[in-house]
Amino acid sequence: MKKVITYGTFDLLHTGHINILRRAKEYGDYLIVAISSDEFNAIKGKKAYYSFEQRKAILEAIRYVDEVIPEHNWEQKVEDVQKHQVDTFVMGDDWEGKFDFLKDYCKVVYLPRTVGISTTKIKKDLQLSNNG
Repeated sequence: MKKVITYGTFDLLHTGHINILRRAKEYGDYLIVAISSDEFNAIKGKKAYYSFEQRKAILEAIRYVDEVIPEHNWEQKVEDVQKHQVDTFVMGDDWEGKFDFLKDYCKVVYLPRTVGISTTKIKKDLQLSNNG
């Protein structure tokens, strides 16, 4: 069985998330999604709309996702790849080159993001509509 892993916050689920999950799953038989814990988001200076448990439940309901695990820090990726016997690491191409150190442990793939959609854009659009 070929295992794939990807990482992210996965807050305010949108078509861009679905596209990256679908394309990531095409690289293997089993997709693991590591989502930022609430504590890790705080360290990064981010605040998710949904809690870790809510984001986890949403992702577990998506047919492409086989397992959801917490991401507690930047450094855990090598450990996750080894522990879960991952064959392919997948991230959006806005991270291109940032995770090449994982090539010592698995294949690394950077996928194009869905144009015109992002959680940041949704939050900005909602803020504008509430202020207007």
